[in-house]
Amino acid sequence: MIKRALATAAALVALPVVTQAQNLQYPGFYAGIEGGGTWMFNTTTGTPMGSGTIYPALGWAAGGMIGYDFVGPRVEIEGVYRNNQHGVGFPGRAISNQVGQLGILANLLYDFSPGSTITPYVGAGAGVAFVDGDASLGSTQFAYQGIVGLGWNVDTNFRINIDGRYYGTTNPSVGGTTWSNSNLSVMLGLQIKFGAAAVAPPPAPPPVAAPSYMVFFDWDRSNLSAQALNTIKQAANAFKTKGNARITATGHADRSGPENYNMALSLRRANAVKDALVREGVPATAIAVIGRGESQPLVPTADGVREPQNRRVEIVIQ
Repeated sequence: MIKRALATAAALVALPVVTQAQNLQYPGFYAGIEGGGTWMFNTTTGTPMGSGTIYPALGWAAGGMIGYDFVGPRVEIEGVYRNNQHGVGFPGRAISNQVGQLGILANLLYDFSPGSTITPYVGAGAGVAFVDGDASLGSTQFAYQGIVGLGWNVDTNFRINIDGRYYGTTNPSVGGTTWSNSNLSVMLGLQIKFGAAAVAPPPAPPPVAAPSYMVFFDWDRSNLSAQALNTIKQAANAFKTKGNARITATGHADRSGPENYNMALSLRRANAVKDALVREGVPATAIAVIGRGESQPLVPTADGVREPQNRRVEIVIQ
């Protein structure tokens, strides 16, 4: 039970890293549509019968945007129409019983966890609004908004946003009287990213190790045992199936004798292997012979130690 709880906790800790590794955002243009509900604050303005308070009902909002995602910062141009009904009559004027307004704003937004599946974001915008007044959308005002939201990167090309906004304008007028225009909105947006994310090139294939064989010798000997001859035969057959290839026979000795003697012994062992390969049909010109003496032990030992695995010839086919 404890192990299961620890495994679950580790998975939860790793989740943000895994999510980030998905890299679901990339730089590029996007476009989208959005809609939701909007609540307009109560306001007071003049009416034919004197001043009156407007109590707007919950309204609706719809629009769209086009922008560019820098992966973190985003910039966009957005147009949203908002409409709120109310019960105050303004005979002969567009604002009678409703307030309609079209806002066109430039937004600057920032994603706090770009590339992740879920990313919170904030933003601010400014632009122009056309608000109902004496004529339909006839009052031109400065518009501004603040945005707090959450984005869901469904994949690299499709994103869903939900956010809350404060939206306002400078004071429009109707019948020569100004009134305040402030709104709260909740918006759901769908966005499509143009183009495709750059695909990383496939990793290079791992290097293929050259076929190799190992032949071992008795102490202070260079003659080949039956097992060694069988190994050499396998190496010769591998050479023949490979076609155009070369063989390197590298001889080694243990550290039980003088260094100069061991160098000569390692060469005798390598040449003995070469002669056996030639007898098996490998051209002598395709075989290179190298002696390493006691300089490259397979098993590190102290000087003077007889180590069977260090008395060897390595056959490499390339």
